Amino acid sequence: MDHQFQLNIADTALLLIDLQEKLLPKILDSESIVLNAEFMVKVSKALNIPVFATEQYPKGLGPTVEILRTHLVSISEKRTFSAVRDGEVLGALKSDARIKVIIIGIEAHICVLQTVIDLLNQGFHLFVCVDAVSSRYAIDVEIALQRMQQAGAILTTVEACAYEMLETADHSAFKEVSKLVQERMRQLGPDGKALSNK
Repeated sequence: MDHQFQLNIADTALLLIDLQEKLLPKILDSESIVLNAEFMVKVSKALNIPVFATEQYPKGLGPTVEILRTHLVSISEKRTFSAVRDGEVLGALKSDARIKVIIIGIEAHICVLQTVIDLLNQGFHLFVCVDAVSSRYAIDVEIALQRMQQAGAILTTVEACAYEMLETADHSAFKEVSKLVQERMRQLGPDGKALSNK
């Protein structure tokens, strides 16, 4: 049974916002953010979930980091802070009938927040992965997540999203997703931070 507050393979998409080379070095827990983003992209591919990505002024801020770029079919360039204000990504989501959107990216208080609010205003259901969203300062992340939740977005994690979409261990992609979970566990410490950050 489908529900607006529950992810479902048939009507869900993944949106990666501005995970770019020149931005990430300044972002809190950037290595963890990239690892979790890569995990979610691989899970989405295993489950045939469409993946959309944006870059904010790549001429100045560089392209999406290579580890993610290699998995992406297309990336939309933007100048607006919201990833959907120019209409390209929004149009793709609507034409694909993807009413639920998993959100990953930076910065939480600027491009992610404005994207979430725009999509909520368009009637989408938003699932923001708190372990794959960040900013330069902790206070900005904290307040941005509060605002998104107050506006109607659901806060979640990448692993929760993966298992929620699988629904059952009988799913044909369960073994593939389980391998991705194990791989991610080897890269992260018990606090959820990338081991290379320690």
